[in-house]
Amino acid sequence: MRISRAVAMFTVGLLITAAGCSRTVDGMAQPDPRKPGVVVSDDGHGIVAGFDDAPINVEIFTEPQCNHCADLQADFGDDIARYLNIGQLAVTYRPLTFLDDVDDGYSARVSNALFLAVDPETSATAFQAFVEELYAQQRPLTAGPSNDEIADMARESGIPAAVVDRIAGGEPALDVVDMGDSNFGYLFELNPLDPGTPTVYHPSADEILDIYDNNWLSKLMASA
Repeated sequence: MRISRAVAMFTVGLLITAAGCSRTVDGMAQPDPRKPGVVVSDDGHGIVAGFDDAPINVEIFTEPQCNHCADLQADFGDDIARYLNIGQLAVTYRPLTFLDDVDDGYSARVSNALFLAVDPETSATAFQAFVEELYAQQRPLTAGPSNDEIADMARESGIPAAVVDRIAGGEPALDVVDMGDSNFGYLFELNPLDPGTPTVYHPSADEILDIYDNNWLSKLMASA
């Protein structure tokens, strides 16, 4: 079951649920000697991990308190990291904050930290590890992790020390409220009947992917 914005607003008490010049040897993809990195998307409201001309790209709409988003990372996060590392996949993460009841709540602070992690020294795989750790340590219906705790997760994930310090200091990376509203508006345009999280969109095919098919990611990568 997905949680829509409307349900989140009125059911406060519910349980929250780039081309990579990859080389081939005997047909096996090898990591590109360049490291895939992370940048902010052109619209300013997404975080693009991976080479910008990777053969497959997806957009993941995700809410830091959504337990189904945590399931997605637990089930497919390591595979996402592997495809990022060999230059075959680029992922644009689009955080949402509809499960917050205040502007600077749990989801807003985690989303801000994700944008703070965007740095020339941050690799796509370290960023993906950070995402996975944040969701593995998810604590819905609480005040959420402190800035220091989020910074510890970033450090353990391989995020550069200077970036970790910015996360610990809670520096504002962007207008999180505007980001959340913009990303939800985009999601609603793509999937007005079920604008819930997690949603994975394949722009090249203009398709919402069925992430409840256990083979969705392997099928997607086989289409490259």
